[in-house]
Amino acid sequence: MQRQGSFAEAEYAGKKKQTRRDKFLADMEAVVPWSRLVERLAPLYPKGERGRPPVPLERMLRVYFVQQWYGLADEAVEDALYDSQALRGFAGIALNRDPVPDATTVLHFRHWLERHDLTKGLFDEVGAMLDERGLLMRQGTIVDATIIAASPSTKNQQKARDPEMHQTRKGNQWHFGMKAHIGVDVASGLVHTVKGTAANEADITQTAALLHGQEEDVFGDAGYSGADKRPELEDRDVAWNIAIRRSIIKALPKALRELAEPVERALSQVRAVVEHPFHIVKNRFRHKKLRYRGLQKNTAQLYTLFALANLVIVKQALLARPGGP
Repeated sequence: MQRQGSFAEAEYAGKKKQTRRDKFLADMEAVVPWSRLVERLAPLYPKGERGRPPVPLERMLRVYFVQQWYGLADEAVEDALYDSQALRGFAGIALNRDPVPDATTVLHFRHWLERHDLTKGLFDEVGAMLDERGLLMRQGTIVDATIIAASPSTKNQQKARDPEMHQTRKGNQWHFGMKAHIGVDVASGLVHTVKGTAANEADITQTAALLHGQEEDVFGDAGYSGADKRPELEDRDVAWNIAIRRSIIKALPKALRELAEPVERALSQVRAVVEHPFHIVKNRFRHKKLRYRGLQKNTAQLYTLFALANLVIVKQALLARPGGP
């Protein structure tokens, strides 16, 4: 048994072609600050029941991150670990020595993170590391939100749609789900704040919650028009750079329109930075649809997803530094 496992691992290690998955996992091995994340979680990690030792914390954290990167359900990540030597190697699992965490163990780990608000702790720890390395500038913030669809199915124990999710209209389409609101550093494109709400919550209501208080400039699309007039933001000493609605620009006299349009184009290029973390979470991490019921569970997952997206955004900068993170 041991010899077969060793042969399989040696054969895999000696293969000539490195796949995109291999490259991505090697990069994440280097840029994730494993020791400080484990240290952040360790005080609350269960010690095991009736003398049975728990799965090592770092291994469970690695499995949990694999689940986020590849958009896998609990059962699917268990199957993927059996199927892929690359994933087992990343998680530190040797089949001849270590049991693969089953779907129930993965579920319990996720519930433990949610129960103790630890995904926000992971997000904050990654942010602190990036701040220490001078990658978060903090002079300006871009605010934005994206809708993440929830299942409208009523084929569940409650025979109802998720009561914490709501419908909202965008353009001519109705969407059912939640919104991920983020505050993004203008200079680096890194996410410094995450908030989750039902989809029918207006973007502007979360503006104050997305600002860290040190920024000098705030950028937002037309959905944030009037943010500076809101009571909670009146005393903020910042320059507001909010998009003018297209209908207003079209109604301007030609001379004024020709002045306004170049300014709006320049501001839209700045605001476009906020689309990168959304792209990573929704497309690279395949999080286009909510997996769980309730805002708390889904917001907890968003903290992890955007923490990992931040590491992808600054991957090259971290890999270029001696000693890594």
